Amino acid sequence: MNPAETLRWLTGLRNLGSRLGVDRMRVLSDRLGQPERAAPCFHIAGTNGKGSTSAMIEAIQRAHGRLTGLYTSPHLVHIGERIQLGRAPLKDAAVVALAEQLRPHYEAIRAADPEMAPTFFELITAAALIEFRAQKVDVAVLETGLGGRLDATNICSPEVCVITSIGFDHQEYLGDTLAQIAAEKAGILKPGVPCVVGDLPADAEAAVVARAREVGAPLHFVRDRFAAGLPETNLSGAHQRRNAGAAWLACELAGRLPFVAEKARWALQHVEWPGRWQELKLADGRRLIIDGSHNEEGVRAIEPLLGALPSPTVVLGALSVDRGRSLLRVASRHAARLVLVRPDNERALAAAELAALLPEDFKGEVRLATVAETFPQAGICVVDGEVIVVLGSLYLVGEVLARFHGHHASGADWQDRLPGRT
Repeated sequence: MNPAETLRWLTGLRNLGSRLGVDRMRVLSDRLGQPERAAPCFHIAGTNGKGSTSAMIEAIQRAHGRLTGLYTSPHLVHIGERIQLGRAPLKDAAVVALAEQLRPHYEAIRAADPEMAPTFFELITAAALIEFRAQKVDVAVLETGLGGRLDATNICSPEVCVITSIGFDHQEYLGDTLAQIAAEKAGILKPGVPCVVGDLPADAEAAVVARAREVGAPLHFVRDRFAAGLPETNLSGAHQRRNAGAAWLACELAGRLPFVAEKARWALQHVEWPGRWQELKLADGRRLIIDGSHNEEGVRAIEPLLGALPSPTVVLGALSVDRGRSLLRVASRHAARLVLVRPDNERALAAAELAALLPEDFKGEVRLATVAETFPQAGICVVDGEVIVVLGSLYLVGEVLARFHGHHASGADWQDRLPGRT
């Protein structure tokens, strides 16, 4: 295969869907010599905030002079964003080389038992692990993809686990109640391994406590450690200060990785995490804010930031009715005008479907458009308003960022396809 064909092969595996479970990942890991054991690691789960918390942990570790490996998902524009060394995303050529290294293992496993053939997410997780081992990272930061108990990353043996938050999302996979969702996330807990717990609803916290008692995992609550005040961070919003507290506490608890408070304090003021209340400037000088809060808990967290803006225009897109309704409920309270678009994903709601979910009491302007119409060229947005906020699906965030920077935007190259249960 040439490089383009290799990437198509790898990303094309997403069309087969996602299959939760760690058995396939363990088989693949054994063939690769268990690369997850090569370096100390942090393991982060949660409904929201796990990506930001992972980025903060990485920043703190890098500020201590350590070579870091950061594995997160999904990527926004380029697949190499998922696998970063010292916060430098892998180039496509490096991803291709890793895919070619893994392909013989994939083919051998599939030949022996097609049911055990690794999924796209399992292969890209393995790619991160073997790259971190090859580059001899001092520490790895691993974000779960979906849930925790049955996530491919759950083969790791972490120094510290983190559960950032629990809210309603992916109920078709994780359960219909907060307690059920929390139990799935708490599946990352390991005997004797400390777990940092963020701000959880009571039912969710009870489920995490029960799991911790069952496996013998000591819990450390952010609210207890920072009763006098959460750490400051350059990322906007009270929710990011809670994430900063979780990251700080996790790094304090990692016994094999000495911790210096001044270095952590500096790191938390220099965190980069695209698509999370990220402020850019359009070519005409107007403000463009991009945020991937796409579920009820996430959009509630950024509502104070949205409410502080002067009559913003909100460009909004969502993948489901429940998410769309939650987003519109909050956006309509603060937006002067709404621009409803369909993200580039087969599961996304059409603009007209979003419009049907609008609260009846919204009196502002409503426009149905496409992303291409709204952002026709690099640095250009054609809708009115001094402040433009892009809100909702990470597919939308990636598409807008690609257009803003003048990159070719193709949703087929972006994120995991996650079909519902049949």
